[in-house]
Amino acid sequence: MQTQAEDQTILVLNSGSSSLKFGLFRRADGDEALLLSGSAEGIGRDDGSLRIKVSDGRVLEQQEPVLESQTDVLQKLSKVLVEQSNVQPAAVGHRVVHGGPHLRTHQLLTAGVRRQLQDAVHFAPLHIPPALALIDEASAIFSEAQHFACFDTAFHATLQPLAAQFPLSRRYAEAGVIRYGFHGLSYESLVTQLGTGLPSRAVFAHLGNGSSVCALRDGKSVDTSMGTRSGDLDPGVLLYLMRSEKLDASALETLLNRKSGLAGYTDGESDMQALEKRAKAGDANAALALDVFATSVRKTIGAYAALLGGIDLLVFTGGIGEHSAEIRRRVCDGLAFLELSENDPAGKVRAIHTEEEKQIARHCRALLHQDAGKA
Repeated sequence: MQTQAEDQTILVLNSGSSSLKFGLFRRADGDEALLLSGSAEGIGRDDGSLRIKVSDGRVLEQQEPVLESQTDVLQKLSKVLVEQSNVQPAAVGHRVVHGGPHLRTHQLLTAGVRRQLQDAVHFAPLHIPPALALIDEASAIFSEAQHFACFDTAFHATLQPLAAQFPLSRRYAEAGVIRYGFHGLSYESLVTQLGTGLPSRAVFAHLGNGSSVCALRDGKSVDTSMGTRSGDLDPGVLLYLMRSEKLDASALETLLNRKSGLAGYTDGESDMQALEKRAKAGDANAALALDVFATSVRKTIGAYAALLGGIDLLVFTGGIGEHSAEIRRRVCDGLAFLELSENDPAGKVRAIHTEEEKQIARHCRALLHQDAGKA
């Protein structure tokens, strides 16, 4: 017999700077079952789109261009939920990329937690402000639901000082200037999916719009790359740009987040499929971007092999990791000494679809159970 918390529906919101993915879940057969899903891309742009579909693939709503704001998307979603299934979620789970030094566990979104998020804006100025705006909008639209924050940084709270602390004065670490790690909900979902099939020594590579690599021992994060768009960049370059180009913090932030990484090599192009096509057509800059990207990932995997004393499983996930066989091949080239190959009959290299929304739903269900137990 299901408890009330098990039978309740959970809406998950996973926002980006100009996108919003969402999923509606209910407990079934011991796990979260997807009832409805969708995404809004290019919010506020002429080339945007919105699609909402049910679990059997039937499209409930589709329009182009997308609505002007995440508020409009949420209002449309709320209307669809009522019209199609007369559902109002009991809980709403929000993916939050960074919670600062004091929010390292998934939890109920209280007024105090929101204030702590506001105080942590300077740790992730690109991500936290839109997350707060979405939380406020969703709290108003779904006012009867409990709202929970699920943090990407929570999975990496297991990092020891060896991996977490930078070689700076201790006062900076005490102020929260440490390695937090990202894509934690993606990595958690892989751990859950693999279950007892996860070996002691594993490396996960989340490769997408943002990319990072994580070393795991017994399912726990022991080291991770930072998931930056700029890649391996000498900090002295930033000092040079500040002095010679007179770039301030805002200009450097734009450079690093919008014009670096793959886009830096190719005059703005960062779509992997487009870059692969350009490279095949003889575009030297696109070919260089692919080589640098794959080599950077391979170097990090090699470093984590040394840290772990070997690798028993390498998993690719994220849009690029899952869908680009070319990048997987390039990364694995040169890893034969670790017995890792993209065409690996032993199953030591895998591409697995990440389930961030389902992982958030699992956390929210557990938190609902906690609240039910206290009642």
